[in-house]
Amino acid sequence: MGIDVVTFGEAMMMLVADRPGPLEHAESFIKRTAGAETNVAIGLARLGVKVGWVSRLGTDSIGRFLIHAMQREGIDCSHVVCDAAQRSGMQFKGRVEGGGDPPVEYHRKGSAASLMQPEQIDVPWLTAARHLHATGVFPALSPSCYATAQRSIELMRAAGRTVSFDPNLRPTLWPSPERMREAINGFAAQADWVLPGIEEGRFLTGADTPEEIARFYRERGAKLVIVKLGAEGAYWHGEAGAGRVPGFPVAQVVDTVGAGDGFAVGVISALLEGREVPDAVRRGAWIGARAVQVIGDTEGLPTRAELDGAGL
Repeated sequence: MGIDVVTFGEAMMMLVADRPGPLEHAESFIKRTAGAETNVAIGLARLGVKVGWVSRLGTDSIGRFLIHAMQREGIDCSHVVCDAAQRSGMQFKGRVEGGGDPPVEYHRKGSAASLMQPEQIDVPWLTAARHLHATGVFPALSPSCYATAQRSIELMRAAGRTVSFDPNLRPTLWPSPERMREAINGFAAQADWVLPGIEEGRFLTGADTPEEIARFYRERGAKLVIVKLGAEGAYWHGEAGAGRVPGFPVAQVVDTVGAGDGFAVGVISALLEGREVPDAVRRGAWIGARAVQVIGDTEGLPTRAELDGAGL
């Protein structure tokens, strides 16, 4: 069976602290996977979507852990290059009392994934897929990753496929805020579905309201813009009109990292199934709400049975 969705990006081993407080005070860590693009790949695969992931890893223990984790999820890793001369990336993530945004410490500079090149793209394989999901993280890793991200989008657009784009701002990876804004908006202008968070949208567009942010990207060619509003849900504006979808109540916020990726899983999966936009946004909001209630980036991503059980 062919691939439904392809994504390019770096996976990292993530070590989550056993207790709240400064990372240096943690005495043990829980091992998980991390990476905006692979979070989405895992979430889609659990819903039965055929996903292909393109990346580079070392053949070190971290790389072996990561590729086995992705393969266990049913992700097509045939286009992941494992290079014995390179090392895989990793990160430490702290815990915050009462939930919220935890401290994250990255160890990814010069990693195998940062060496990806446009020539690595298998054009027939890529363009046979229905959809490309891109984020603002992968092109920020290096000039060659930027060129690879750009080329992948160009190829999919030329083939008449759909492209989704999540800004996923990582200021420390860009040379300046101005360059980040310019680059991210350039990628967004090439996407069909753009998924900014409200604060991301304010920084990127200079607009203040969800309506104004959506209008900014719609005027630049996006067919659908969904502005994530956290606990308040999301605002959408597209060819079918505009509207708001409320958020789902959460008993306790444990960790907000990965919520946006979960939201993307819901939206992309529903739209590829032919669902109406409000239904897709509602699914995204539900999965995003699940994601903030767990310590890792992917534990909250549902199976198809769980999704069906929720009537979404």
